[in-house]
Amino acid sequence: MWPSVITLALYLLLSWAELLPGTMVMGTALATYLLLGGHVTLWQIYYTLPRDLRGLYRYLKLQYRIRRAKRLNQSVPKISRDIARENAEKVAFYFEDEKWTFKEVDEFSNRVGNYFSAQGISKGDSVALSMENRVEYVCLWLGLTKIGCVPALINFHLRQEPLKHCIRVAKRCKAIVVGAELQDELATVLDEDDLKALPVFVSGKRDAAIKIPGGIDADEGLKNASSQVPPQLEAVGFVDDMVYIYTSGTTGLPKAAVIKHSRGVLAVAAGVSMIGLDSNDIVYSPLPLYHLAAGILGSGMALVSGITVVLRKKFSASGYWPDCIKYNVTAAQYIGEICRYLYNLPPKPEDTQHNVRIMFGNGLRPTLWDDFQKRFAIPTISEFYGSTEGNANIINIDGRKGAVGFVSVLFPSVYPVALLKVDQDTGEILRGPDGLCIRCQPGEAGEFVGKIVRGDPVRDFHGYADETASKKKVVRDVFRKGDAAFLSGDILVMDEEGYLYFKDRTGDTYRWKGENVSTAEVESIVSGAVGNADVVVYGVEVPGAESRAGMAAVKRKDDQDLDLTALYAALESSLAAYARPLFIRWASALERTGTFKLKKVPLQKEGFNPKAVKDPIFFLDGKNRKFIPLTEQLYEDIVGGRVRV
Repeated sequence: MWPSVITLALYLLLSWAELLPGTMVMGTALATYLLLGGHVTLWQIYYTLPRDLRGLYRYLKLQYRIRRAKRLNQSVPKISRDIARENAEKVAFYFEDEKWTFKEVDEFSNRVGNYFSAQGISKGDSVALSMENRVEYVCLWLGLTKIGCVPALINFHLRQEPLKHCIRVAKRCKAIVVGAELQDELATVLDEDDLKALPVFVSGKRDAAIKIPGGIDADEGLKNASSQVPPQLEAVGFVDDMVYIYTSGTTGLPKAAVIKHSRGVLAVAAGVSMIGLDSNDIVYSPLPLYHLAAGILGSGMALVSGITVVLRKKFSASGYWPDCIKYNVTAAQYIGEICRYLYNLPPKPEDTQHNVRIMFGNGLRPTLWDDFQKRFAIPTISEFYGSTEGNANIINIDGRKGAVGFVSVLFPSVYPVALLKVDQDTGEILRGPDGLCIRCQPGEAGEFVGKIVRGDPVRDFHGYADETASKKKVVRDVFRKGDAAFLSGDILVMDEEGYLYFKDRTGDTYRWKGENVSTAEVESIVSGAVGNADVVVYGVEVPGAESRAGMAAVKRKDDQDLDLTALYAALESSLAAYARPLFIRWASALERTGTFKLKKVPLQKEGFNPKAVKDPIFFLDGKNRKFIPLTEQLYEDIVGGRVRV
């Protein structure tokens, strides 16, 4: 910017003074511009302007659609109703051998809204929803939103305390809807008065009577409900809360992120527009429906944009490409682990017999990118970065290897996101002498943030059901005094052309198997299982894996043995498989900070190499369901890829 300003001032001054001929004035100005570093800007214009213009065009289309939805006070179920009227007989969802037309989805969701309205559920109430993937899951949450209810989409892997917590933090939770296949897991948490008082509706095929005492057959009730549009739909607007989606955030138990209808419309419209999809595409979305990726973005492509979507009960690497062939898929979702699972399978003819023209998702490692794209003949890979609750979302629109998105270096203010410098040991945001945050230069890693603009559908941050948790995700006095930005909790790095690359996670969260793992939650379980000893949980890099595996360092007490059998039992009963630490370090000592916090960074740097770590280390043998000693040979087998993690 400054070379342009100074050059323009010099040009105007020389032109006004008339001391030199016009050609010499122009030559002097150009020479000054280049000497001040203007050649960098010329280089950036050449390499980035076409990308920026393409991105700007798509962004303006997105802005138009969002502002139109705001002006008309549209909500996701209102848009879905209109889509169903226009595409009544078109297939909205494929699921296994089922075909659901838009008309069938609309009518079933109408029944849901009318039925639960008759049960006393009203606008602003919440209903906890826990079931495995199927089309009825989408219809249930959609139908509940038609009466202004805010369904809480609960991770069906959760057990015991995390499950209880998720039900409780959903504001004004008035009922639970559970899949018949998950009755046993839910029954174990209904032993406390506040949860016991909630009516439980059971949905899905079952071979026997309802197991939960007092459970209500939701499917039978839905048969007799009206399929007409619930009258309450007209009162459900753009700025109303739509669903709660749970995220581990950076600390503690799962947080209920508030997803408003504005956010739902934005997520789908942005995905369709920026990825470059249209109503003729067929999208494959085999991810869990309690996640934003499949639950809102994936299924929402049908509800909000009229695109046919293929759902799957559970991801299968061997079934991925056969499914794409079977349903004539043209666009497919992934997470990084999915790509690795697909690539690790033996080559088959199906690898290239599909019609997938684009894959989109997040987490694909740069080291796998080229080989994956070539082997499976994918013309375009659109990697994106975003969080369930955040406003700092970006996307790779031109297939740059490894990039999760970009920010224009020529017009950075168009989309106000930035990388801020952080203290490498504490993770705290660093500030300059003026008290403002310090922006990273190209090549410097920093925390990714997005400027908060209240009332703006794209730039606002709606936070969590827990206001205290929301405040922790906001940093103030960022670019200027009085402003605010959303803290993503992730470390990214930007190159000279504005492309951004994911580097790591900050805080007390790491990512494994496509899921965020809260170290505070795992530490609590591990500590309780080993006699409340000091425990530090952190993520460690495993060669060949897209993310970090969990490792727990347990402080050894005098004359105490580590009961690995009891530890495994506690982890299995209380934590989802992805949250269980793969490595246990039986540490002789754990360092503390001056404020009595246990240090994680030194332990994380030491990793799990038994040659470098003097303490005994144990490895979770998932096949045999126990911890075993991590020998040097086993370590070599793990890092060499001969033992799968």
